[in-house]
Amino acid sequence: MSKPKNHPLPLPAKCNVFIAGTGGREHALAWKLKQSPRIGKLWVDPKANVGLRQLGEVCPQSLDPKNKFHFKRFLEKESIHLVVVGPETLLAAGFADEYHDPPNRLVLGPTKSASKLEWDKAWCKQVLRSAGVPMAEGRSFTQLDGALNYINSREDPLVVKATGLCAGKGVTVCDNKAQAIAAATAALDAKVYGDAGATIVIEERLHGQEISVLALVDGKTIWMLDACQDHKQLGDGDIGPNTGGMGAYSPTPLATNDVLRMIERDVFVPTLDALRREEIEFRGVLFAGIILTHGGPKVLEFNCRFGDPETQSLMARWRGDLLESLWLTASGQLDQANISFDSGASCCVVVCAAGYPVKPQIGHPISGIDSAQSLGGAQEKVICFHAGTAPGNAAVPITSGGRVIGVTAVAADVAQASRLATQAAAKIHFEGAFFRHDIGSRVQKSIV
Repeated sequence: MSKPKNHPLPLPAKCNVFIAGTGGREHALAWKLKQSPRIGKLWVDPKANVGLRQLGEVCPQSLDPKNKFHFKRFLEKESIHLVVVGPETLLAAGFADEYHDPPNRLVLGPTKSASKLEWDKAWCKQVLRSAGVPMAEGRSFTQLDGALNYINSREDPLVVKATGLCAGKGVTVCDNKAQAIAAATAALDAKVYGDAGATIVIEERLHGQEISVLALVDGKTIWMLDACQDHKQLGDGDIGPNTGGMGAYSPTPLATNDVLRMIERDVFVPTLDALRREEIEFRGVLFAGIILTHGGPKVLEFNCRFGDPETQSLMARWRGDLLESLWLTASGQLDQANISFDSGASCCVVVCAAGYPVKPQIGHPISGIDSAQSLGGAQEKVICFHAGTAPGNAAVPITSGGRVIGVTAVAADVAQASRLATQAAAKIHFEGAFFRHDIGSRVQKSIV
């Protein structure tokens, strides 16, 4: 059904790469890929942000699914060896199925059927249940009456999730029944998420700290990466609505070696085995949102690509050749990889536009990027990854989205990396700019 063949292809001496996606995650990947001695020509998305444009050449063809022929011709003409897919929307549209063409071209990203773990949360629940993966218990609904009856029958706090793709904004963590009823009504009656909310999952609200656990997977080998912790709520102290991510740090001390081994054994292995029983082979990045409960780690959700802003934190510490690692993943040779991370810690603080996450204000000139990147001592560094930026007048970038710049600092530990990233974020200026000042604070008391 959806089972790509094994292609033990050697990495080209000069590997031409195309990165699909326009945000901070893609800028971080491009920044690290450009450091590879094997990188050939790097092409970026036609709607790429300013940071991406500075690193590569802009593809002249649209990625619109209706324009598959012309984009495929571009890939062939420019001898693109590897396509790295960032956004989940492209995976859900079958981007990997369409353009994975060994031995001429590999795609780093799972097929449409494999990425269903992310774009259909109701189906994902069924897979996890069949595999015995620990998770929050819940039910799926397409009709409001059934959803309301279920909510009223429960006494415990609930979480309401749109099952489709909502850019990280389709989850409502509820404190009471009234909030759960409002969230279900918004999705199924008011249709605030469109088709993505035509089915919702209502599940028990689990308690504990959340971590982001990413792994490279080539169909048979799983390579666990350093775990991160994301901060999704809008305001300091974890208040306000969920966003796509206000910042992240890595590694998190919450993910000890024993915890990571448990997550690999009880979550990643049985999930991938369940997919194989469906004749679905997963190749790419598998990202588990995990909550550390008193009963052990449990899955909140799966993503099927690099996370944002986790990737910014990971790439800042990635040791070695990222291009080689991604090639070995896409070609089914991950067992030959050599992946490690620099010691210390990194922290990404996202500077956002006024109005985010509902209606961000765009079009404002951005300054202070060079000043932010000049901070840090001999063993420290700051990298500003562009996310929602576009070219402006006189080479001054302007805001073009809600999450504008991911200010990422590397230092000796989480506390120092957080402090440096926060100081650097304060150097970024545009009208209405704001950011959280407490990224990494959930664990700092135990490690400072």
